Amino acid sequence: MKNKDKKTSTEIQPLTYVDKVIHEPARLTIMAHLYVVESADFLFMMRQTGLTFGNLSAHMSKLETAGYIKIIKEFIGKKPHTMLLLTPKGRIAFEEYRKNIKDFFDDMPI
Repeated sequence: MKNKDKKTSTEIQPLTYVDKVIHEPARLTIMAHLYVVESADFLFMMRQTGLTFGNLSAHMSKLETAGYIKIIKEFIGKKPHTMLLLTPKGRIAFEEYRKNIKDFFDDMPI
C-alpha cells in the first residue's frame, strides 16, 4: 500500500534554491563557525576548520566577494593579524541556507 503523503524519488526537488557559495563544505564550515562567534582570527579559523593557509585564504576571498564576511587586516606590534566577521548579509544568507537544507530533508521520503 502506497502512502499518499510520501514522495517518490522522482518527486524530490533538486537543491537549486540552496546557496552554492555557502554549500561548499569548507565555506559552510567557515560560515558555521562565524555564525556563533562575534569574530575570529585567521589562526583560530585554521585550527577550527583544518584548512591550510592557502585553502582558507581562497575560501575567505569567495565569501568576502559574496559579501558574506568582512576581512580586517591589521598589525599587532609588527605582526600581521587577520580578523573575520560575518556580515549582516552573511548572517541572513546562512540562516536561509539552514532553512532551505532543513526544508529539503523534511520533504524527503523516509
